[in-house]
Amino acid sequence: MPTEPLTVALLMGPTASGKTRLALELAERLPAEIVSVDSAQVYRDMDIGTAKPSPEERSRVPHHLIDVVAPTERYSAARFAAEAAELIPAIVARGRVPLLVGGTMLYFKALVEGLSELPSADERVRGEIDAEARVRGWQAMHAELATVDPSTAARLKPSDAQRIQRALEVYRLTGTPLASLTSRARRTRAPLRFASVALVPSDRSALHRRIETRFDAMLAAGLVDELRELRRRYELTPALPSMRAVGYRQAWAFLEEELDMPALRDRGIYASRQLAKRQLTWLRATPEATPLDCFDPALLEKALNELRRGLAA
Repeated sequence: MPTEPLTVALLMGPTASGKTRLALELAERLPAEIVSVDSAQVYRDMDIGTAKPSPEERSRVPHHLIDVVAPTERYSAARFAAEAAELIPAIVARGRVPLLVGGTMLYFKALVEGLSELPSADERVRGEIDAEARVRGWQAMHAELATVDPSTAARLKPSDAQRIQRALEVYRLTGTPLASLTSRARRTRAPLRFASVALVPSDRSALHRRIETRFDAMLAAGLVDELRELRRRYELTPALPSMRAVGYRQAWAFLEEELDMPALRDRGIYASRQLAKRQLTWLRATPEATPLDCFDPALLEKALNELRRGLAA
C-alpha cells in the first residue's frame, strides 16, 4: 500500500448538466483517463437510454467501467468501489490523472468514504428512537448523537431526522459510532485524496429544458427499439436493476401497452427531473466539492483551474 495518497479528480453533477462534454475537454488538458461513475452505463448494449459517450468520444480519451456487465446482471456500489480502487493506481502509473465522472452519488460515496459492514435496520430500535423523538424532538436526538458520535453529528443538521435515526440506531446496536465504522472501511484500501467539482445549475428551469430535449433525443434515436432488441436478446424482467433505470422503465411499460407514447415521454421526463433533484440534494450535502454553474460560459476554464489546484495541493 502506498504511503502517499493518490490524488483523484471527481466531476459530479445531475443528469443533463453537461458532464460528458466537459469531462472530455478536461481529460485532454490534464491529461486524464475517465472512470465512469454511472450505475446504468455499466450495462452492455444499453447505449441510447444511458447516454453513453459515443465511440468517437471514447476513442479520444480512455474510458473505464462502461459496458462491464450484461443487463441481466447486478452491479453494486461495493463492486464499483473495488474496481475503481484497482484502476486508480494503474492510471496514475501511466502518468495520467484518474478523472471520475458521473451522477451516481452512492458510487462516489462508496469510493470516498468506503463501505462498512453496518447492521441491518432494526425496526424495534428505530421505533424506540422515533418514540423518543416525538417526546424530545429531533434537536434533542441530535444532541444525544453528538455525545456518542460527534463526527457524524457535526455533518448532520438537527432537522435531518432520517440520518440521525440511522446513526443512533447503529450506535445502539453495535456500541460503536457510525463514523468509526466507516473510517475502518476507508483504511482497507489505498489512501486517496480527492479534488472535487460539482456541476450545479444556476437556473433550474434551464436544466429542466435540457432534460426534456435530451429525453426527446433519446426517443428519436430509438430508445424503444433498443429496449425491444434487449428483450429479444436477454432474459429480462422489469424488476432487474438495469430495467429500473430511467427511460427503460417507462419504455418497458410502453412495450407492455401500459403507456402510450405521450405518456412514455411525460413520465420519462418527470422521472429524469426527479433524478436530477435527488442528485442535487446529495451534492448540496457534499461541501468538499466546489460548486460550479453548469451554464457558465467559462465553465471549462474554472473547472480546469479548480481541479489543477486540488491536484497540486
